[in-house]
Amino acid sequence: MWKSLQILRLLQRNRLIPSTVCEVGCGAGGIVQELSRALPDARFVGYERSPQAMALCRARNVPQIDFRAGDIFESSEVYDCLLCIDVFEHVEDYMGFLRRLRSKAKFKVFHIPLDISLLSVVHASMMRARSSVGHLHYFTRDTALATLADCGYRVIDGFFTAPFDGLPARSWKARLARLPRKALFAMSPAVAATVLGGCSYLVLAE
Repeated sequence: MWKSLQILRLLQRNRLIPSTVCEVGCGAGGIVQELSRALPDARFVGYERSPQAMALCRARNVPQIDFRAGDIFESSEVYDCLLCIDVFEHVEDYMGFLRRLRSKAKFKVFHIPLDISLLSVVHASMMRARSSVGHLHYFTRDTALATLADCGYRVIDGFFTAPFDGLPARSWKARLARLPRKALFAMSPAVAATVLGGCSYLVLAE
């Protein structure tokens, strides 16, 4: 729910009403299901390679969404908008992956965890992200935007998101960090992301 609201905010402030939306690595399908309620005239496709996640997708049984097991690159379809939400940091050849995605839609929405911060370097928490959620690559906002530019994307819009302000904390340490992170984020999202971390960046590109 929280991520779909951020995506809708990004689309609305850029006056985009896509007719076809594809999500790469849709997981259990929650994001596209929420978006389908907000965009009832759009057609959605969700790609997922995990059999366990695909079973959860298909259990949703939403006529507006076509859940597909496998790889988006196996299809020749092109969409109005493609969602890549917390995905490419898991992909070994992430730049090759991003270059191939460019041709799959006019507009692309990326949600990118910003694992690199002053606090994460001091506490070596990037290694925990590697072991707990499988991140292979780590970004700041600037390196994430530079990566997209290097892969041929033009960034149209973007903003910091604060998962600690809308999602449950995963550990007692995350709960302890929530209050200072929220306070600093309210004053300056960029400073909060750089110093305390726990933020992501949502990007609209073409």
